[in-house]
Amino acid sequence: MNRPWRTRIKICGMTRLPDALCAAEAGVDALGFIFFAKSPRCIEPQAARTIIDRLPPFVDAVGVFVNEDMRRVAEIATRCGLAYIQLHGSESPAYCRELSTLLSCCRLLKAFRVGEHSKAEDMAPYEGCVQGYLLDTYQKNTTGGTGLSFDWTVIDRLQPGKPFLLAGGLDITNIVPALAQVRPYGVDANSGLEDAPGKKNHQLIQQFIRSVRGAETYRLSGEQ
Repeated sequence: MNRPWRTRIKICGMTRLPDALCAAEAGVDALGFIFFAKSPRCIEPQAARTIIDRLPPFVDAVGVFVNEDMRRVAEIATRCGLAYIQLHGSESPAYCRELSTLLSCCRLLKAFRVGEHSKAEDMAPYEGCVQGYLLDTYQKNTTGGTGLSFDWTVIDRLQPGKPFLLAGGLDITNIVPALAQVRPYGVDANSGLEDAPGKKNHQLIQQFIRSVRGAETYRLSGEQ
């Protein structure tokens, strides 16, 4: 899959309006809101709606769910005005197809926790029922938010057949080499931009986004 000229940027784990507005002003493309009770960044739907209502145009809201009842997913998506649903559990292709039918106003992203065990066959069944993937770090007994990166060379053998976001421990120290090596459709940062779970560091947000855009400019200048 050809690399897009513009890398999409998603920042996940939003819980505070000032953090969301800082990211929007800095040029983020999407913000993630986690609706999973076991996450330290879990947010109540009404609190998320309050933030989402204040976002400027063309900043998309992504709801993150883990093995949630799809009727509740649909209820929260409608209530909050979500543009994307990110499924971060063990949701089956059948679940994704049914949710896509139930919630036709949202696009679906399926997260995969990548490790040495990962193979292309893991993704193939989902290609007809989601619009993209998110590749995160595998760690036993966790569903994400590890703050750890994974071996990016594994992606070569996965051969994702859909646009994918690279996640897993991304921060200002590794985003430029990540973009050079992986060339994803988009990137997703969370704990690497925080002072504490759910509390984003505005300076890190701004620097992260500048680094992504700077890497794009450098790459494009070399292709001319």
